[in-house]
Amino acid sequence: MRKRARVWILVLLCAAAAGLWLRPPTPELVPESPRPALSGPVDLILIEKSARRLSLLRDGAVLRAYPVALGFSPEGDKAREGDGRTPEGRFTIDRRNAASAYTLSLGIDYPRPEDRARARKAGYSPGGDIMIHGQPNAVPDGSMLPGDWTAGCIALSNAEIREIWQVVPIGTPVEIRP
Repeated sequence: MRKRARVWILVLLCAAAAGLWLRPPTPELVPESPRPALSGPVDLILIEKSARRLSLLRDGAVLRAYPVALGFSPEGDKAREGDGRTPEGRFTIDRRNAASAYTLSLGIDYPRPEDRARARKAGYSPGGDIMIHGQPNAVPDGSMLPGDWTAGCIALSNAEIREIWQVVPIGTPVEIRP
């Protein structure tokens, strides 16, 4: 009985060793080549809310696309302060803030005059201070808050907003689609 057990153990060990030795080699992982750095200003920032995507365009071509988080209630156009919606329409980058509560922020010119008029007529605030920004400064670099969490802004990773910051001057058009 002992001899038979030793033989089986030996057979199993040989089979395992042969399996490891005969297994096809694992293909080497080829590291991703780094994307070329962006340079020069972009022509348009396109934000597609339903796709949760921000794209940078130049001459009609997409240079980069990034996943984004939106307002905590993103369906529909922003109507009033506190509704958690990200506005829709055509805007412009009208300010840059390197010392915001979030890692860098690019302000868009919401509310527009028509947003203010609509809100005034209805008797409420249209909201404001809509930004494209990174993560809150309290969040460790490299981490991201999950889901749609802003009050109406467009949020990216800190690395992504740093890349965007380099190519988006004041005056850059922004289109936010449903």
